[in-house]
Amino acid sequence: MARVPLLETSDDAETQVLIDRLRKGRRGNLLGIYKALLHNAKLAGTWFQHLNAVRWETTLSGRLREILIIRIGWRLDSAYIMKQHIPKLAEPEGLSATDCQALLREDFGDGFSEAERAAIHAADELTLRAKLSDGTATVLKVFYDDRAVVEIMVLIGTYNMHARFVAGLDIELEKD
Repeated sequence: MARVPLLETSDDAETQVLIDRLRKGRRGNLLGIYKALLHNAKLAGTWFQHLNAVRWETTLSGRLREILIIRIGWRLDSAYIMKQHIPKLAEPEGLSATDCQALLREDFGDGFSEAERAAIHAADELTLRAKLSDGTATVLKVFYDDRAVVEIMVLIGTYNMHARFVAGLDIELEKD
């Protein structure tokens, strides 16, 4: 059970407009994370905008984005993130069930490109140690330009924040 009440409506007209926008932007559902964030509508709104930018307004492929999100979800034992992304968001971006399962193991195998493996290693390092080694940074730059490297770092940081927020408030998984 969540550690704060999950809000679904508001008497404040501005907040209710935000709630309607959140529902529209998330396939008609108001996700638990937003129900918790609505205790501060400003944070809920900026979180929504930020996540949309991270997911839809970068040069990263949908496949790479989902690879990193799933890997971070596994590293942080975030059932919430993994349930949101496997399979319904991962498969349309080109990840098979086998790919998704590989990301949930220490040794994720050789089913990923060298560029994807470099990004996975970056996600592992930043998630587990909050630091990127010079070696991993160097390899990442072989495959990605500066903009993509920044976008990868923002995605990794954002989903680390996302997983920790959900875990901290013990927000339950969405019902299908």
